[in-house]
Amino acid sequence: MKKFLSVLLLGIAIFTFAFNRPALAGDADKGAKIFSANCASCHAGGKNLVQANKTLNKDALEKYGMYSEEAIIAQVTKGKNAMPAFKGRLKPEQIEDVAAYVLGKADKGWK
Repeated sequence: MKKFLSVLLLGIAIFTFAFNRPALAGDADKGAKIFSANCASCHAGGKNLVQANKTLNKDALEKYGMYSEEAIIAQVTKGKNAMPAFKGRLKPEQIEDVAAYVLGKADKGWK
């Protein structure tokens, strides 16, 4: 019984760590500078000059399934519709920083 329990716990631990994605660790302070230089022309103050209803406010991000670092990183990396892709323009770490900044500002109502 003891051996079975040990094997079971080991299996759970391996499964948990093998299939668990690492937490993203974007730096919002760095993201603010990158956002200002690359995103603010269309998204100043969390707005969207191209599609007014698709702002960067928390409620809009949630409504459109974009309220996560992963979703924002994918959108910024690949682009979509009128938004250009930033893959190649920005390093992956910079895109993570922008995502952290956007989520932080969305949580504070862009104030």
